[in-house]
Amino acid sequence: MSELPLAIIIPVYNEGKNIATVLAAIHEKVTTPHRIYLVYDFDEDDTLPAARRFIERRHPISFMRNPERGVASAIKTGLKTADGDCLLVTMADMSDDYADVDKMYRLIEEGCDIVCGSRYVKGGGQVGGPLIKKNLSKAAGLSLKVIAGLPTHDATNSYKLYRRKVIETFEIESDGGFEIGLELVVKAHIAGFRIAEVPTIWHDREKGQSRFKIIKWSPKYLRWYLYAMRNALL
Repeated sequence: MSELPLAIIIPVYNEGKNIATVLAAIHEKVTTPHRIYLVYDFDEDDTLPAARRFIERRHPISFMRNPERGVASAIKTGLKTADGDCLLVTMADMSDDYADVDKMYRLIEEGCDIVCGSRYVKGGGQVGGPLIKKNLSKAAGLSLKVIAGLPTHDATNSYKLYRRKVIETFEIESDGGFEIGLELVVKAHIAGFRIAEVPTIWHDREKGQSRFKIIKWSPKYLRWYLYAMRNALL
């Protein structure tokens, strides 16, 4: 493992109200050596000046310019470019619990290739957020586990830790946004990679505007849901 084995990838879009809280939480709760990569679309993004104050205090943070605007491109840019043996994708809105990161990393050390944060197992949960979004993701996760055999109850959650070889194995085809996490876990399961999950509690954002577009992105998720189901039924 390298000196900084963990890259924490955070796509950002005007998260100036949230980023200080996120960076402070990571600093407090993540003991695994790491570097944070903030992937941004445009230089006027109000996330950047708020984050620079942490860089001045020698926090391990790098800015990464997204070559194309959009969440999907930001996540792909981070996964392909960040320096680290393992890559964590998380959001800039304090929805994810960073107390889980060290637990996720320990499973990687034990031989797992992907570790999924799971809201739908004992010890996990979801606080707030649209009910329809919760019900759809929960139903998708359960059916993908029972029928397609995915070793996680929460395949649609974007909060995942990847061993680098997983990212290097597959071309990421997704072009919508957070469905990238579903694509990768489905492809990795089919290819025989070892996948595990840890309970996590997700909180709906309190500040700023959500970038999740449920109507626009639902067909993107459906593509990989059906891909997994077809493979299981062959």
